[in-house]
Amino acid sequence: MGTVVFDLDGTLADTSADLIAAANACFDARGLEPVLDPVADALTAFQGGRAMLALGHARLGTPDPGPLVAEDYFRLLLHYGENICVHTRLYPGAAGAVAMLRAAGYRTAICTNKPEALAVQLLDTLGVASLFDALVGADTLPTRKPDPAPYHAAVTRAGGTVTRSLLVGDTVTDRETARAAGVPCLLVAFGPEGRAIERLAPEAMLESFADLPLRVAQFLPRHG
Repeated sequence: MGTVVFDLDGTLADTSADLIAAANACFDARGLEPVLDPVADALTAFQGGRAMLALGHARLGTPDPGPLVAEDYFRLLLHYGENICVHTRLYPGAAGAVAMLRAAGYRTAICTNKPEALAVQLLDTLGVASLFDALVGADTLPTRKPDPAPYHAAVTRAGGTVTRSLLVGDTVTDRETARAAGVPCLLVAFGPEGRAIERLAPEAMLESFADLPLRVAQFLPRHG
């Protein structure tokens, strides 16, 4: 069989509202206006904490925001960890589709640029940790996506082989990771970019999780 590796934020779960709330809490703590919107800025949310803080300070016209971004990043992580699943939900059909893959004999893993401890906490809170054989986060290894090393580690820790694996993601980072690892990439069409993400020329688009087992079988046939 093969191994299916998933990104987490924006792929398995819509975490944007809780991420944006954590960034806005940092601005509020400095007596600044909370300038980020959970819907309009969802794409930035999936690019990470520093990206959200930088965008907010750019809108506020903050001179030399670098030191503030570096300092507030840890405040953001603390707030997020304390409020990690207020608005966050799995995308429709995500848990069922992963369970179907496992029932069919596929190994499953997560490779995310969310810090490992927060990723584990989120999966536990959502009640789906048991659906994955391995998890590699942003700080599990010295490098992070799009470097292929975290992807390789996710596959091998799940008991699979890279040549019999694929990546399901939602951003250019995932596309570049798959390309660097030399594996097929499925990009979801239900993220903040919608079908516009097709511009990255993935091997396939995933319209919904109902299509996942069939898409996976196309690239990792069960008899392969």
